Amino acid sequence: MISLSFDDGPHPTETAKILSILRKYSIKATFFTVGKNAELYPDILRQISDEGHEIGNHTFSHDLGKKSTLDTIKDELKTNHEIILKICENEPKLFRPPGGVLNQHTLKEAKEMGYKIVLWNVDTKDWMHRSADEITETVLSDVKSGSIILMHDYISGNTNTAEALERIIPLLLKEGYCFLTVGQLIQCNESL
Repeated sequence: MISLSFDDGPHPTETAKILSILRKYSIKATFFTVGKNAELYPDILRQISDEGHEIGNHTFSHDLGKKSTLDTIKDELKTNHEIILKICENEPKLFRPPGGVLNQHTLKEAKEMGYKIVLWNVDTKDWMHRSADEITETVLSDVKSGSIILMHDYISGNTNTAEALERIIPLLLKEGYCFLTVGQLIQCNESL
């Protein structure tokens, strides 16, 4: 069992490509959305939700760091939480800090809001504009049961994420992997 996760969207073209591939293979994934992008593309965020994918909080502006104050963190999390809830009528339960950067304020606020904090253990580094071959090779060499694969559905500039995803999914299915949302994967691990 593994999970595909996509950060930083929604994006008007890249998210649509990814959704099409996931639909083709009947796979559900988790999208950690940025609030300012959700406000720009609410229809795409609603489509993600309507197609049965999980939506997590990735802050409003994607601008948190180790030195962020408690007030900044509260505002970033709560603003995006409300945007997701308003657009999707579905309360997010997962939080992924931008860049995986956590400090005690972020931990405290996420816990108070009832979030499970989610990181990853397979980093495609697709945001570095890597080729589809490089992304695919990274996933195939690093994946194992329980993996959470980090990809992005919003990257500034050109991206090969969708092309790589189209290669990765059939290969992993052939190897016997089952795709779950991150929330489902967490539930399975907690029940063991």
